[in-house]
Amino acid sequence: MTATSAKDPALRPLRLVAALCTAEILTMIGVAAFAALLPEFRAQWQLSNTEAGWISGVFFAGYVAAVPFLVGLTDHLDARRIYLVSCAITAAASFLFAAFAAGFWSALFARAVAGVGLAGTYMPGLKALSERIEGAHQSRAVAFYTSSFGLGIALSFLLSGEVGTRIGWRAAFVLAGLCAVAALLIAHTVLEPRGGGRPFVLRLPDFRPVVKRPEVLGYCTAYAVHNWELFALRSWVVAFLGFVVERHAGSGSPVSPTIVATVMTLVGMPASVLGNELALRIGRRRAVTWVMSISAAAAAVVGFSSFLPPMAVAVLLCAYAIAVNGDSAALTAGLLQVAPSQHRGAAMALYSSCGFVGAFLGPLVFGMALDLGAPKPALAWGLAFVSLGAAVALGPVALALTARRSPC
Repeated sequence: MTATSAKDPALRPLRLVAALCTAEILTMIGVAAFAALLPEFRAQWQLSNTEAGWISGVFFAGYVAAVPFLVGLTDHLDARRIYLVSCAITAAASFLFAAFAAGFWSALFARAVAGVGLAGTYMPGLKALSERIEGAHQSRAVAFYTSSFGLGIALSFLLSGEVGTRIGWRAAFVLAGLCAVAALLIAHTVLEPRGGGRPFVLRLPDFRPVVKRPEVLGYCTAYAVHNWELFALRSWVVAFLGFVVERHAGSGSPVSPTIVATVMTLVGMPASVLGNELALRIGRRRAVTWVMSISAAAAAVVGFSSFLPPMAVAVLLCAYAIAVNGDSAALTAGLLQVAPSQHRGAAMALYSSCGFVGAFLGPLVFGMALDLGAPKPALAWGLAFVSLGAAVALGPVALALTARRSPC
């Protein structure tokens, strides 16, 4: 911290938020790198679609395996320490992929390690930030930090795709590693060490009080299928658009799959906010049911749209991304409303874990569906997107089955 910021306490929260949001974005440059370059990896390593789905999904499996422990550690250790170590893990995972990835197993291992890195940076970074800001600034800091997640993924698509196309995929992962190192340096500079904490005990949160609440399980299930759809779409959208462009080769289409993926991610950010505003006006379960139902139908439409010109498919995908993201904030806010206040931390841990189990399964099942329909590629893509619609359609069912008489 500089002498100037020490003398100007009014500016310190703004600088801290700006620095941590920047660091968060930098740690996420590698998140979508494999998805952005998936067509090249499939061709170069002769991956089946199922194998590509495993590599895409194992990132989130690594996250799920690590997040309960790493987030739990922040109750006993300064979150700054967890964050800095996890930045180093994130950087190491990207450098490892760049140096040694040569096929299915090596890529699988490196991406699993990268998922562990995200588990130790995203939520621990949020806690490190919120512990150092008080009052009205705190809620705004949380909002800016969480919204930076989508921006980080958008930049990951853009930078990975552009660098990979111009210089090579190894350079894209080296860039991601360097960005994570920069994030580590930023966090080390702006986050002051804090003492205290409870005695160290490595254990999972006690989920028993929250699993007894049906409405909590309903929101956890809905979030799982939301992430199933969202991260399968993000994992496969570049490959799908690449198929569409190739199918219309010679049409002179200006569509860049990675730029479309970037735009899709960006339009999802305000869609999430607007979806929550809709929930406040018409009721949370009703709003989520509407949005998920629209998204399920849109998945089938997009999946069978490959006969259309690439630009038309790109527009459809952006519209679909609005529906996919429209229930995100509404689901999280709903979970917070129905979770018992004394066990809200455990409820959030269960919610996050369920969500990223869905994020692991979505890309994998999508790839399996593509392999099942492989003799007819256009049909295969259609069936794979139908699998997303079928999954997300379970969200309204879960909410209806677990609903109690309440306004949320």
